[in-house]
Amino acid sequence: MEVVLAKNAGFCMGVRRAVDTTLGMVQKGETTIATFGPLIHNPQVLKLLEEQGVRILTEIPAQATGSIIIRAHGIPPEEKKKLEATGARVEDATCPRVLKVQAIIARYKKEGFATVIIGDRDHAEVEGLMGYAGNTGQVVNSEADVAALRLDGPYIIVSQTTQDEHLFERLKEMILQKYPRGEVFNTICDSTHKRQEEVRQLCHEVEALVVVGGKTSANTKRLGEIAESLGCPVFMVESETDLDAQALAGYGRVGVTAGASTPNWVIGRIVEVLENITAKTP
Repeated sequence: MEVVLAKNAGFCMGVRRAVDTTLGMVQKGETTIATFGPLIHNPQVLKLLEEQGVRILTEIPAQATGSIIIRAHGIPPEEKKKLEATGARVEDATCPRVLKVQAIIARYKKEGFATVIIGDRDHAEVEGLMGYAGNTGQVVNSEADVAALRLDGPYIIVSQTTQDEHLFERLKEMILQKYPRGEVFNTICDSTHKRQEEVRQLCHEVEALVVVGGKTSANTKRLGEIAESLGCPVFMVESETDLDAQALAGYGRVGVTAGASTPNWVIGRIVEVLENITAKTP
């Protein structure tokens, strides 16, 4: 089987920074390290960190020792203050692109602007952004959400950094038609833009697409949805054990892409297994 690997598959800058920060603390000999929530959305990396002694906190303790790392997706400002009050050293591994969106929301909120976030309501990043928007923040992810949107006064539109660009543009225009003169910030990160454009291109060059990443990874899921919308057969996998060799043998040329939290070693194993699948002859 011929395999075409997307150039931008694998760790984005923000994920690499968060993982490097955490592993760097391990290598320095810090013995009490925890992340507040999963550092990133990838099971293999989380297992690796667990093996290195890095725990995941699901709640903020009253008191703590050692270091607590803020996940790449960021958290609400109130939660950061509570973490700092525990007595532990707080290491902020929030992606710089997410920090930028947080800063935009905070700045405009002070000036009296409401915030509309185009994104997934239950995603960790959006939950963090809503913490900066406060009670003036609203999340939309569909045309129905826009129809239900109610705004009174000045507002800004921002995006979850891993949102589908085409969806963002469509919903943004609908919001502006309903409530003119909103200020728009396309805060979809460059890495997301490149991955999504590569998927759209790959779908014209291959017979099927394998998308590698954690089941809870929103940006990974989005890559699969884009390919499906273009009529390309899609196989969503977390590791090589998820590959359906029998089904994939029906294709002679297969593309591979991966979410921003997928490590290179997982992608490499996927490619190796695919290259050893013998395509069925008609």
